[in-house]
Amino acid sequence: MSIPFPPMQRPLLAILRGVRPDETLGIVSALIEAGMTAIEIPLNSPEPFRSIAIAAKRAPADVLIGAGTVLSAADVDHLHDAGGSLMVSPNVDVDVLRRARDHAMVTMPGVFSPTEALLAARAGASGLKFFPASVLGASGISAIRAVLPPDAM
Repeated sequence: MSIPFPPMQRPLLAILRGVRPDETLGIVSALIEAGMTAIEIPLNSPEPFRSIAIAAKRAPADVLIGAGTVLSAADVDHLHDAGGSLMVSPNVDVDVLRRARDHAMVTMPGVFSPTEALLAARAGASGLKFFPASVLGASGISAIRAVLPPDAM
């Protein structure tokens, strides 16, 4: 069973690639004031869990704050400890998805093929990230969409 994506004011996910903790509060505040309700801080950013904690403290309950480039169950635990509620990964790792679901997180694993998309959907992903989408193009995404159950996207 997946944790569904909550309704979003804007159907966008802000990615704060490379954000530093001293920049986080100002950037996150501006994004929230602009109506963003999903914000990702990639784990390859400087001190990402510190930035996630700062963002999570600032965000109201209806704003998803989370991490990207999540590769392990330990990363999921650290994200949970920092107050994160959104887990984005570049791949489908069933153990990572299960751990995020155990923490009641919204999840968005990266998929590239119909096989990966179906595996992610069966593992309870909240949504799918077509990655890298620039390689798939619109026709590739349409092809994957054609084999997924209607509630998987």
